Amino acid sequence: MRKWLKFESGIVLFALFIVGVEACAENNNSGKTLAVNTEAENESAKEKLPKKPLSKEFKSYWYAGDAEITSYKLEQARYGEIREGKAVLIYVTEPFLPDVQVKADGSNPSNIPVLKLNKTKKYLTGIYPYSIMSSTFYPVHDNQHALKTSLSVQEWCGHVYSQLNNRKTFEFTSHSYFEGEADQKLDLDKALLENEIWNKVRINPNSLPKGEISIIPSLEYFRVQHHAVQAYAAIAALQTKDGISTYTIDYKDTKRKLTLTFSSEFPYEIQSWEEEFISGYGSNAKTFVSKGTRLKTLKTPYWRQNSNKYVGLRDSLAL
Repeated sequence: MRKWLKFESGIVLFALFIVGVEACAENNNSGKTLAVNTEAENESAKEKLPKKPLSKEFKSYWYAGDAEITSYKLEQARYGEIREGKAVLIYVTEPFLPDVQVKADGSNPSNIPVLKLNKTKKYLTGIYPYSIMSSTFYPVHDNQHALKTSLSVQEWCGHVYSQLNNRKTFEFTSHSYFEGEADQKLDLDKALLENEIWNKVRINPNSLPKGEISIIPSLEYFRVQHHAVQAYAAIAALQTKDGISTYTIDYKDTKRKLTLTFSSEFPYEIQSWEEEFISGYGSNAKTFVSKGTRLKTLKTPYWRQNSNKYVGLRDSLAL
């Protein structure tokens, strides 16, 4: 009888583990992740924030077992010139461990369901390539700031990595090959994040803040412009016309303007974006505009499509 009870318990635990696994489930350290269950994590689970209800259409679209992948024609301003390239937005829902701040590989009472955005850009600067990727994990219940956002940039001069974690404060860390930046670590007061705007648009654009706001620009902005990592004053506005909505963030001090254009109806697909900014100093200062324009969208479980036979799917994304 005891042997049977042990065997039956093992089956139940295994079943719970399988149910909890979602997109991108491959993880060589999954055992270590599942073993983490600290007192701090349990305390976090007790802090119940009011949850905005999820609609049936939201659940049907975002919990269908696949990701939404959209490709964009990229026109990126860099080093005083416009570079052509491709950008991709990959949205997928995942369970997230709030204290460890990683994707959860199993069922856990403290898991927070998030809509993750992986955003990539690839373009050439002369002979050498740029590759930029950011990841933002935002609660699907739209009831708090992004739990985490990170950025990596690779080019022939070197590579950099930065990360912002949402804990008691925003904990920012960065590692760079530049002498003036090198290794950084600082705490920021919590404020709206530009990185999370791209997720909020897809969940509930009506909740986007409007008017005078304090906002922390994207991690990519800090990397390429080398400005102080902090919140800046801005004016935000949302306009809708003929089924298309436009959200603008006009930064006062940095003379930069971000515009997101998206469908006014669910699932609020992002059609394009523009980033207008001034580069240079004095009489050499010029206004540049970086753009992303939608090409193709594909809903598919890409993490299961890593065999060579799936390479052709890139054609359907114009990549």
